[in-house]
Amino acid sequence: MKVKRLFNYKNTQFDDELKAVPHNFAVKHDSESAVTEMTIYGVIGESWWNENWTSAVDVDNALKDAGTNNIEIRLNSPGGSAFDGIAIYNRLMSYKKATGAKIKIHIDGWACSAASVIAMAADELIMGLGSMFMIHEASSGVWGAKGDFRSEADLLEELEEGIIDIYMTKANVDREKVRQKVDAETWFSASKAVEIGFATSSAASVEGNKVEEIANLRAQNANLQNEISQLKNQTKEEPTLKPEQPTNKRVRFFF
Repeated sequence: MKVKRLFNYKNTQFDDELKAVPHNFAVKHDSESAVTEMTIYGVIGESWWNENWTSAVDVDNALKDAGTNNIEIRLNSPGGSAFDGIAIYNRLMSYKKATGAKIKIHIDGWACSAASVIAMAADELIMGLGSMFMIHEASSGVWGAKGDFRSEADLLEELEEGIIDIYMTKANVDREKVRQKVDAETWFSASKAVEIGFATSSAASVEGNKVEEIANLRAQNANLQNEISQLKNQTKEEPTLKPEQPTNKRVRFFF
C-alpha cells in the first residue's frame, strides 16, 4: 500500500529531521547598521500538513519596511510550495535591483527544494557546518482523465525549466548537468554546493573539518539511496489502488 508522505522526496532518510524543523519567521530592521535581519525557518508556502508556514506575502511585507537596508537571511527549510519559493526569489531580486542592497543568506541547516530556489537570490550564500542543500523535480497531484495528466506533465516540465533558469544564474556547470542533478534529486554538502557554484562559501574551519566530512558522507549516502530506490522501482510493480476523490482536479505544486 502506498502511503502519503509529508515530503515527495526519493530519499526518505531525512524525513523525520525535516519534519522537525520548527516554523520561525522573524524580521528585525536596524537603521543604524542599515541591515534587515530575516529568519526563515520551516515550510515555504501554504501546507496541508503544517499549520504554520512562511509565504511570499510575509517576505514582501518585510521588504517593504526594510527601506534600502542590506538583507541578511537565516534559512533552514525542507521546502514547500514551488511558486511561493519562486515568488520570494523574484521579490528579493527586485528589491536588490531597486535599492542596490546586498543580500547575504546563511543556510543554518537545510535548504531543500523551494528553499534552494530562495537561496539563489543571495549575493553571498554561506553554508553552515553540516548544512545540506537539495534540488529535485517539481511535483503535484491531479485528478481526471488522461488529458489532464498529460497537461499536468507539460506544465511541470515548463515549471522545472524556469527553476533550472534560476539555478543557472549561479551554477558553474552546463545546463544539462544541472538538469540531470534535478532529475536525480541531488543532495549537496556545504563543500559540494560551493564546488558547483550554488554557494559562495562554507563556514567550515579546521575545527569543523570532521563535521564537514560527515555532511559529505550524508549527502553521498542520500544520493546512493536514491539510486537504490530507482533500481527497486524498475522491478517492483505497484499495487492497484483506488484513488481518493479530491475536491478539485489540481493540487498545489510542491517542490
